[in-house]
Amino acid sequence: MSSQLKRLSMGLVGPGFIAPHHIDAVRRLGDVDVVAIAGSNAASARKKADLLHIETSYGDYRELVTRPDIDVIHNTTPNHLHFPVSLAALEAGKHVISDKPLAMTSKEASTLRAAADAAGVVNAVTFNYRGNPLVQQARLMVEQDKLGRVFFVHGQYLQDWMTDDHVYSWRSDPSKGGVSSALADIGSHWCDLAQHVSGARIIEVLADMTTVVKTRYTSGASAEAFSQNQTGERHPVTVNGEDLASVLVRFDNGARGCFTVGQVLSGHKNGLQLEVNGRTSSLRWLQEEQNELWIGHYNRPNEILKKDPSLMLPGAASYASLPGGHQEGWPDAFRNIIADIYQWIRTGDRPATVCTFADAEYLSHVLDAMLASHEAGSVWKQVQLPAVAGETNTASLAAQ
Repeated sequence: MSSQLKRLSMGLVGPGFIAPHHIDAVRRLGDVDVVAIAGSNAASARKKADLLHIETSYGDYRELVTRPDIDVIHNTTPNHLHFPVSLAALEAGKHVISDKPLAMTSKEASTLRAAADAAGVVNAVTFNYRGNPLVQQARLMVEQDKLGRVFFVHGQYLQDWMTDDHVYSWRSDPSKGGVSSALADIGSHWCDLAQHVSGARIIEVLADMTTVVKTRYTSGASAEAFSQNQTGERHPVTVNGEDLASVLVRFDNGARGCFTVGQVLSGHKNGLQLEVNGRTSSLRWLQEEQNELWIGHYNRPNEILKKDPSLMLPGAASYASLPGGHQEGWPDAFRNIIADIYQWIRTGDRPATVCTFADAEYLSHVLDAMLASHEAGSVWKQVQLPAVAGETNTASLAAQ
């Protein structure tokens, strides 16, 4: 049976908040079997497996990743488990699809990228907003020079799910979520989207970070993200990770930019916004109104392009599953990313929408630069790449 026709088998580790969306996306493909999941213990894994209608479950991820009949491992564990689970899967010769971030630190991310290269397998991180049809429309318009020279990229990612000080999840625990909170969690999405659409890399940053809610209350259990369960006796925990940050950025093509992220901003549910300004036109996309793309002009009326494959560029139209007037949403964009990753597995050709481990590793160095900038008193810091042949390698080019 050809690789194009062969059914593939997948297993998932970490059946938390994002896991059902991975399962749903894979099932929508129609040619991939969801074989098993692994959780933190046998009882909780079995409970999740029953909810997701999956036959087999394990209380130890090692039992899952070493199964010879599984082709692909989806890693949807909390951040601190991304590294060991993905590394074990790579060492077992599996294709790996990881939720973001790739790892807790840039050193771990570099190790995973090198391991993926050595294994010669497909490796992807699910920056799912790339899969939106109008995001691809925007990317292609920039690529085809329909905006002129891009000189400014800006936007925001604003949420309010952590406004209540009684909300506490593993993301607030630096041992499980990492030293950065909002920037690592949602700022990484903005940075990836900005680089993906503009075709340029962030090479220098100036960051200002703060913690608005410095004390949170927890029952001791680590709740899933966006959980509304606030039952049980609670005790205060001091939180140091930022829940609000603003960052100035410079790109390798000379463009400037800025963005703000926050998770304690009342009324903002999932307000990811990106605007790209070129010398002749501008683009703006807002995730909460994701079926529209604003196109700005200075010498003629502005436009609103509604998601309609008959009106979109061919490379973007293929990501719209429904005709104009039929709305598509977050799960559809996620499904598009998963479909492209499995296309890469089957054909060996990587679609532009797929974020590789190398791409995600670079984002970890961007985050390092932001943290260093803030620690130094909000000064400009270059994105530092791993040393090569004993020399310090930076991603910075001369300011233009």
